[in-house]
Amino acid sequence: MAGDAKFARLLEHPAIWRGRSAAHPRGLPTGFAALDAYLPGYGWPRTGLIEILVSRFGSGELYLLLPALAALTRARCARWCVWVAPPLMPFAPALASQGVALDRVAVVDGARPLWALEQALGSGACDVALAWARQPKAREIRRLQLAAERGRTLGVLFRPRRAARETSPAVLRLALEPLAAGVRITLLKGRGVWRGVLELALPGGSPA
Repeated sequence: MAGDAKFARLLEHPAIWRGRSAAHPRGLPTGFAALDAYLPGYGWPRTGLIEILVSRFGSGELYLLLPALAALTRARCARWCVWVAPPLMPFAPALASQGVALDRVAVVDGARPLWALEQALGSGACDVALAWARQPKAREIRRLQLAAERGRTLGVLFRPRRAARETSPAVLRLALEPLAAGVRITLLKGRGVWRGVLELALPGGSPA
């Protein structure tokens, strides 16, 4: 029936949450089995905006992403991995030692980082784009989410931990807290994610 078809299309809309029982596309493995088990699709979403909230920028937030960045940049048909306005210039030898293909990495430094991130996400030329922002407006985050969907790209927005009190259209939100031998992850939001806390040991101990 026509009504059933319309309802089925409605349920496919990314703004509709259908609970953990809903089917999820297979995610991009994080490189951490315990974290994969918490996430829908058992990994990072391949499309859409995620937010990672930290106490301060440059405190090790990239540790969680390096395995995925290595996999994306070394894929047979890899698109670009774009870094927008990182607080510290990426150290190429360290990235290469973690398996990241440097010829697929581009760094953008500009006065309008959120605009640059939106362009990268919506271009269709990137597999992943990352940016750091202290006080993005709600409408800016919404534009980033829509651009990521349009470009079929994974967007990662790093924000201060105080933003945990705010609502966001991002498909996934995590808060990080450094520990002596790793990191504590608080799962704040996700389509089908059980909210909770997970502690992970990271290579080399604390990223702080």
